[in-house]
Amino acid sequence: MTQNTDNKHKSELERLVDLERMGSKDTALEIVASDAERAALAKRFGFLSLPAFSARVTVDRRPGGQVIVEGRLRGTIIQACVLSLDPVTQELDDAFRLVFAEDLSDERDPESGEAVLNAQADAPEPLNGNMLDVGEIVAEQLSLTADPYPRRPGIKLEDVLPKLRGGNRRGPPEQRRHPFAGLAALRDKPRRGR
Repeated sequence: MTQNTDNKHKSELERLVDLERMGSKDTALEIVASDAERAALAKRFGFLSLPAFSARVTVDRRPGGQVIVEGRLRGTIIQACVLSLDPVTQELDDAFRLVFAEDLSDERDPESGEAVLNAQADAPEPLNGNMLDVGEIVAEQLSLTADPYPRRPGIKLEDVLPKLRGGNRRGPPEQRRHPFAGLAALRDKPRRGR
């Protein structure tokens, strides 16, 4: 999860929150993606388009170094159907909650000294630095919410198989030429004078 500004990749939906300035109060953000931001997000995630996208997010800094990011994203995604490539529209309305912890560096493998990642679903994510890119968090939630296999309603695999196989042609299947057939012909050709 990208949450600080030390990275070379700049988020298409950058909304930075300075955790030091926040103090102990919650911070609420209303994010409405501009036309350019929506176009950039659509390109990044391979959508045909992203006509609408917004999110409401609260950032809560808790004692002990935890930061809770909660929100709800809404929008409309248009993707290509995995079977027909026709446009498929998905309406989004999804809530999310992420927990970050300021110092997870103590968890190291005793033998190698490398950081150990916790695979538990509710384990906090590492928080590096004082700047939290809430826009990038929302963008990543968008990619997780999008249907990975969008399918046009009513379409079945059988509907597109004849097209993929070359239509409904009748007759014997075409003989496939072996890729080394030309070399075999040269090998079998009688040699002349050596």
